[in-house]
Amino acid sequence: MAAACTRALCKVGWSILESPAARRPGTVSYLLGNVSARGSRRAYGTGGTGYRSKLLSSLRTGGGSRRVLGCAVLLGGGLGLYHTVKFRLQQHLAEEETKAPEGGLKLTLYQYKTCPFCSKVRAFLDYHGLPYEIVEVNPVMRQEIKWSTYRKVPILMVNEDVQLNDSSVIISSIKTYLINKEKSMTDIIRCYPEMKATNDRGKQVTEYANKYWLMLSEDETAALYPEKGIQKEEMKWRQWADDWLVHLISPNVYRTTGEALASFDYIVREGKFGSFEGFFAKYVGAVAMFIISKRLKSRHNLQDDVRQDLYKAVNEWVAAIGKKRKFMGGDHPNLADLAVFGVLRVMEGLQAFDDMMANTKVKHWYRRMERASLNHEGRE
Repeated sequence: MAAACTRALCKVGWSILESPAARRPGTVSYLLGNVSARGSRRAYGTGGTGYRSKLLSSLRTGGGSRRVLGCAVLLGGGLGLYHTVKFRLQQHLAEEETKAPEGGLKLTLYQYKTCPFCSKVRAFLDYHGLPYEIVEVNPVMRQEIKWSTYRKVPILMVNEDVQLNDSSVIISSIKTYLINKEKSMTDIIRCYPEMKATNDRGKQVTEYANKYWLMLSEDETAALYPEKGIQKEEMKWRQWADDWLVHLISPNVYRTTGEALASFDYIVREGKFGSFEGFFAKYVGAVAMFIISKRLKSRHNLQDDVRQDLYKAVNEWVAAIGKKRKFMGGDHPNLADLAVFGVLRVMEGLQAFDDMMANTKVKHWYRRMERASLNHEGRE
């Protein structure tokens, strides 16, 4: 629409300039030549009474007024064209940034922004510089994933035809593809078969075999894990993030009624809720999660002061990295680094996060991870 208006302005300007009255001799040289000859001071109308009287005299003539009007319209059209082209260029560059590279993967992530498992996937994709689109799912109605029989998030759609479920399966399968692009995503996902199981509360759950393994050849595995034991170490801590660390988040962010309300205020702001749903989630949800967090504390045998369990877990993680390594992966983050970072990141902006940063040794590692993720340092 902007481009069409600009073209119309240009046509009008040229039609005015091409009119017989506008083509009277001397008009162009007076309006343009004299201004340039007298300098920029007179271009802003400060050249004295003689200049002003000549200008006013020219404006009183039909040709002069038409010439001025034509120049003004052309100038407006030119500026409009410039801004239109600039906007289109910026829009094109923005689209290119989110477009999958040639031969790459087109990825769409269905998520809740504040979900730690979804945050793990985003941390992995961001670190590796993989472009992806986000579909924020309404946690109440979940209409955005009604097409899927798998009713949890995250879900990652690959090239619009391969569905990956479970955060650890998503990360393992995409990492496998990045190392060995000869395998299709369809072939890779077959290596993580779905299994139905019953948990300790008698509820049927879906699990995935091999989800902490990368499906690589011996040579590829040796190149990725050159030192003995580092593959098992990575797998161990990835599982630790899923089976232990993630269960410390809710009891800590909903530890008190005040913290529960602050947490749900953040969830509502960052999530996809209707106005009524947001009000209901913020106040009723905060109370409900405060109560549920007490049950979670009992289920996972946490201390009365759940902060101590969080501090202990985080310091255990830092101790496992040691003083000689920047990351568990050495000079660069590995999949365990990305998993732990993704889980802890969902507490940012909340009291639990501030307390963790102040009372544990995790701060320096966390800031290094933050930079690595933002700078896409794992991009090929």
